[in-house]
Amino acid sequence: MEKPGSIIGRDREWAVLERFLRAGEDASLKIGIVSGRRRAGKTHLLTAAAGAVGGLYHVCVQEEGDLSARARFAAGIAAHGGIAGASTADWESLLVSALDVAARTAPAGRPPLLVVDEFPYAMAKAPQLPGLLQLLYDRSQRGEGPGGRVILCGSSLSVMRELLSGTQPLRGRAMVDLKLGPLDYRQTAELWGVADPETAFKIHACVGGYPGYRRLIDRTPQSPAGFEEWVPDTLLSTGLGTFTTAEVDYLLREDPRISDRSAYYDVLGAIARGSTTLAKIGAETGRSKDAVRPLLRTLESTGYVSRRVDLVRGRSSIGVCDPIIRFDRLVTAPRLGQLELGQAEQVWRAMRDTFRSQILGPHFEELAREWLRRFASAELGREEGFGEVGTANVTDQNGRAKYEVDVLGLQGRAVTFIGEAKATGQRQGTAALDRLKTIRSALGDLGYRTDGALLGVFSLNGFTPDLEAAEREGGAVLVDLPRLYGR
Repeated sequence: MEKPGSIIGRDREWAVLERFLRAGEDASLKIGIVSGRRRAGKTHLLTAAAGAVGGLYHVCVQEEGDLSARARFAAGIAAHGGIAGASTADWESLLVSALDVAARTAPAGRPPLLVVDEFPYAMAKAPQLPGLLQLLYDRSQRGEGPGGRVILCGSSLSVMRELLSGTQPLRGRAMVDLKLGPLDYRQTAELWGVADPETAFKIHACVGGYPGYRRLIDRTPQSPAGFEEWVPDTLLSTGLGTFTTAEVDYLLREDPRISDRSAYYDVLGAIARGSTTLAKIGAETGRSKDAVRPLLRTLESTGYVSRRVDLVRGRSSIGVCDPIIRFDRLVTAPRLGQLELGQAEQVWRAMRDTFRSQILGPHFEELAREWLRRFASAELGREEGFGEVGTANVTDQNGRAKYEVDVLGLQGRAVTFIGEAKATGQRQGTAALDRLKTIRSALGDLGYRTDGALLGVFSLNGFTPDLEAAEREGGAVLVDLPRLYGR
């Protein structure tokens, strides 16, 4: 089963599906779960997999009545099998019919496949569906029912996670539980077809690695100047599907737990502006810690915010990890009134400084850490890798100076990498390297082993000749945008 060329990345996910869709010796029914946030590319991946093995693909519709949902499923079964029609009497009969029809169209050596996309929409009107799938699964294990493969897919992460939790019918019965996250930043540049690293970086800072956004946009900027025109024409245009406030509203609607969206908007805005602890978020939003805590739990479970642990002190801070939400809260939302009057160009001119300082700077640090996790081992010839990668705050032995470490690699008590990432308009010089040496000494004083630590400087705008000379002498690793993007 060869992955289509239209799918960028997703090699691991495709390999998981390919293994799941092999015949094997056990012909009984197997169940797989695929979940991921809206625009992650789940449908593209699963329609390709279904097409490769002659599987039956069915997508559920939001707010569709139970009767019409069954009728539409029956019509899909009939169309796939080239038969006159299928009974719409009940969901159990439909599921059995779907597996029977899929078995007729499956190529030799492949088990039949049924894909039910946006499964939570069907569950909203037919909550008995997981129980019916459990019944079919158990019957099949006894040799009393149809075999094959069933993949259930959905964008509502809380509903999909609940399928396999606690005492739910499908707990312990799913062979695959595949969660689709965003593409990495290099794959995203390939997806958008952007060769210029600066432009690719800025696009990624706005929309992240979600393939669905590429299909909504009719043109892609190929230069920094083109990017300056692209933002007001796409992300800030109220008439397009990529208008960020409309998109974020849609994202929040996907989770049934999010009923009071205004409260979540307040919390997301506070985090994006730099409130990184429960107490600070509560103070900025005028809510108690007890009121903020459940909102944060929901946002964390959806993947819209995350906790970043200080690798040295062990304390955690909260950040918005979904780029389009961050862009919306910092750039679009504060100027929504102007945007609704069609003043996108004026808004973008006014918000450029916010974009540079509060979005590009933090995003560059995030990509520096991602480079160390994903690519540095191969590119620096360090087969053992760099261990856990994150950030830290380091205080010297006398407690007089405190240093923020943008990129830190740790393997136990051994420091593997210390890095500083700067997205300023200036080239970085030896002062950045001297600071890293000071941090290395402070970590040594705290009991860490630092003899094998590499020192890295990440710069958005290059390096001074004296720092480049230090790299040639083996004293530093210098990473600019072309190197970050493997160019």
